[in-house]
Amino acid sequence: MHQYEKIVLKALLELGKADAAQLSAKTRISEDAVLRACWWLEEKKAVEINDNAKEELALSEEAKKMLKQKFPEQQLIEKTSKAGGMLALNALSGEEKSIGLAWAKKNEWIEFKQGSITLTEKGRKALKEEYAQLAVLEKIAEGKKIEERERETLAQLEKRTLATKKQSKNVTVKLTREGEKLAKNTTVEEEANVLTREMLAEGKWRNVKLREYDVEAPVERAFPGKPHPIRLLMRKIKEIFIEMGFEEMQGSEVESSFWNFDALFQPQDHPARELADTFYLKTPQKKELPEKQLVERVRQAHEKGWKYEWNPAEAQRAVLRTHTTAVSARYLHETRKGERKDPAKYFSIGRVYRNEATDYKHLAEFHQVEGIVVWENASFRNLLGCLKQFYSKLGFEKIRFRPSYFPYTEPSLEIDAFFESKKAWLELGGAGILRPEVCIPLWGKYPVLAWGLSLERPLMLATNLTDIKTIYRNDLKWLRESKMGDNRWQQ
Repeated sequence: MHQYEKIVLKALLELGKADAAQLSAKTRISEDAVLRACWWLEEKKAVEINDNAKEELALSEEAKKMLKQKFPEQQLIEKTSKAGGMLALNALSGEEKSIGLAWAKKNEWIEFKQGSITLTEKGRKALKEEYAQLAVLEKIAEGKKIEERERETLAQLEKRTLATKKQSKNVTVKLTREGEKLAKNTTVEEEANVLTREMLAEGKWRNVKLREYDVEAPVERAFPGKPHPIRLLMRKIKEIFIEMGFEEMQGSEVESSFWNFDALFQPQDHPARELADTFYLKTPQKKELPEKQLVERVRQAHEKGWKYEWNPAEAQRAVLRTHTTAVSARYLHETRKGERKDPAKYFSIGRVYRNEATDYKHLAEFHQVEGIVVWENASFRNLLGCLKQFYSKLGFEKIRFRPSYFPYTEPSLEIDAFFESKKAWLELGGAGILRPEVCIPLWGKYPVLAWGLSLERPLMLATNLTDIKTIYRNDLKWLRESKMGDNRWQQ
């Protein structure tokens, strides 16, 4: 038996029944250590522990201040009364203006007349009577019981955050018959010394009885703060792209349809533009189009390629971006204007929004990992090489590429990784070479390699999640216990 268990047993033999505070005072051991000893003794059926929850009222620092100098509304009506029942606003202090005025008016103690405060009959009565809220505050401070008739006043104090209810636990420990026998047959050893620096320096520790510590003794689990798994993955992805020589792009989550769709050669009658797929904004409803030369080049690409009359009003509609490729479009245009140099490699990690049903692998709001390679000599093999290296560094070796279709890339492909718990391939993103109808109007050259990858789905694979929604449910158990599949993500 641990030394603390023996000390607590002997104390309970005298007290019979006690709470943690009483045992701590009796044994001169901290309450935490006392409780730990009691839990061990409970496992040995030597004690019975009763854990009673108790609700207590606590005062805020502001309330304690008001107890000393009264409420601002009280000070206000007293000052008004001394001034003959009428007082100018500029005669009030800061708190009397910011807090007192509102409450005095709500209590119907004052009226406003020609820029001055006038005391009402109700306010004059309040001066003579004991102010109810102050009286309740005094009761809370003294630990007195709040009467039923004072409950409404207490509710007002809680609304003003002057008083708050707190749950406290009162643990009482009682010695059992078995514990009583054990206590009588237990000898408390002489208190051992704690090893000190002086003992080590002077060599005295050899002749001193030292306390033994049980390093395997059960203790309360600690949950230190740590980054959210999605943040860890973001950090790792940024490190990978920077290692590969990429620069990070930044962009707005609210975009015009021009940059989100039109600049990417997505026709204005494409199903992805429907309300069923895209979130359109009421405010702002429209966003300005860029310079006329770019708008004209995009218009010509649409009318020549898709054979319809392009509408600038449709391009002005404000949307929550459906992909971070809108950021890539802006960077390509800035490269043409000479604000950025080529060849270049860019990446971004940003939040995107799609009006679609959610299931175990789909969300309406999620993150996309965007990347572009702006280089005239780039090839399809370069694209596959970049993606393979990226996922290899991320810890996924079992991936595959398959042909696909996107309005703004040709050829296009999708990247899949094998999802072991579902025994199925999971799509991680799309990629391809931006079409000339995208590259030429924006950059003036061709080709550009591009990809848009999922952030949440690789996290599912790494943490063995079967439902993507778990990432955003704020489940404390999952957040505390989640471990990344690749230890490098935690560096």
